[in-house]
Amino acid sequence: MRVPSRIRAQTGRKALVDGIPFTMPVVCRQSPVLMAAFSVNPKRAARLLGADDTGQLSVLGGGILIVTVIDYRDTVIGKYIEYSIGIACTHDASPCKFKLPGFFRRTLSIGQYVLDLPVSSEVSVKGGKGIWGMPKHQASLDFRVTDDKVKSQYDLDGKLCAYVEIDRPTATTLPLKMAASNFCAFRGMMWKSDLFFEGRAGFCVGKRAKAKFIVGDHPRVAKLKELEISADPLMTAFIPSANGTLDDHCEAWFMTYDETPTEMPEGMESVADLSNSEEWLPPPRAPVPGIDGQHRNVAKNGPETT
Repeated sequence: MRVPSRIRAQTGRKALVDGIPFTMPVVCRQSPVLMAAFSVNPKRAARLLGADDTGQLSVLGGGILIVTVIDYRDTVIGKYIEYSIGIACTHDASPCKFKLPGFFRRTLSIGQYVLDLPVSSEVSVKGGKGIWGMPKHQASLDFRVTDDKVKSQYDLDGKLCAYVEIDRPTATTLPLKMAASNFCAFRGMMWKSDLFFEGRAGFCVGKRAKAKFIVGDHPRVAKLKELEISADPLMTAFIPSANGTLDDHCEAWFMTYDETPTEMPEGMESVADLSNSEEWLPPPRAPVPGIDGQHRNVAKNGPETT
């Protein structure tokens, strides 16, 4: 799917939003991407779709958890890693029958409800949450590519939140253009933003796909353990060098309930005092059950090179 002409027409124009300067369009370049999809209990997944009874988000297929880690190498706000954990969904009251292995095609638009979205830098939190409503927060992250694996770890408060590892594909030659819609809950509203990616990918589906996704004991990821995540992946993919464009246009609508919620949703107070810092937290070092050699030396303000 091509980037819309509306976005391409902005090329070279400048913007200043919430104190963050942008050169349009909002792009990333030469950024490696790791993806893995796992089946989950669809009824339990549906309960996590924003707790919104409007019926506008439905679980995709038989229930799919998507883990996407992007090592952003070249962006207007510097280098950072983004670790996305979401439930595949459709913006429709009728459940979509779309299933894997048709997950990847040359042109494909997919959607996910984002459950958690840790990033490396504070400025990424400020922009992603404050402008696009994404549930970003700063955490200790890494992104490692070896001869046979692609893997990433996510720690918070010194504790393991999640670890994902896939077998590196033998070839990454498939031309891929993909549009993804992110649905995120923030300020008592559901936010929709669109991202366009292209690059050459290697992917595996079914029994050919090999991956591990380990959920830690940090309270922030406790809800993931309710999903009955499958041990074996439905699909894995690796894009060594992707180029992406984040649409500056986004949509939002009120989340409604039978009764007025008693708990105040997270609001702008969570981003109002954030800075434009591109500094990273120390690398993740928490032990991962069943995985050896997790203690590494990683540059504080840049991606690990292996």
